[in-house]
Amino acid sequence: MPETVAILLAAGESRRMGRPKALLDWEGTTLLDYQISALRVAGVGRVVVVLGHQPENLTPIISGRQGVDWTVNPNYAQGKTTSIKAGLNALCSGGNDISVILILNVDQPRTSGTVREVLRRHRETGKLVTIPTFKGKGGHPIALDPILMPELLLIVEETFGVKAVVQAHADSTNRTEMPDSEILWDLNTPEEYQAALQSQRHLGLPIVSNKNFP
Repeated sequence: MPETVAILLAAGESRRMGRPKALLDWEGTTLLDYQISALRVAGVGRVVVVLGHQPENLTPIISGRQGVDWTVNPNYAQGKTTSIKAGLNALCSGGNDISVILILNVDQPRTSGTVREVLRRHRETGKLVTIPTFKGKGGHPIALDPILMPELLLIVEETFGVKAVVQAHADSTNRTEMPDSEILWDLNTPEEYQAALQSQRHLGLPIVSNKNFP
């Protein structure tokens, strides 16, 4: 049976944050743990975490978890597109049928409810791409039809990666408005991290961690 899969990008050096973003505290656990659990609770059958910088610091969080694999991108310093392609290649090696591909960065925390809603809207429209928006601004996770895999494997930094694929299929892209700003959170700096924490408390978003999911 085709399954929903996700590529969770956690390869960067976190230079602007000043410490590993994947290990930031989020709802009493690490951001990486939270993200994996939220994806799995939302119905993602397989999560591939793409590592790069100091992978040994993150593999203990991943190893042994049901439905979760990891791969190391040795070329992570050359840009995010190399990590996306590393994740796609790992998915290809799994041998399973894929129904939907989600792409999300580890510094973009999303609740399981948000991920589940993006997946629901993607399946309902039948379009190749679904981009959640808030007040018209595009966010994440992006949902993609696996038929786009050959094009995604050819993305490069010079043409802005996945953006080029989305633009090529603008007539089959569903931009769907979401109810709150969570889908825009992108924690690149300490200031953005603190702002997201404050916004999270204001929204009263639920906790999702490996305490309630493997």
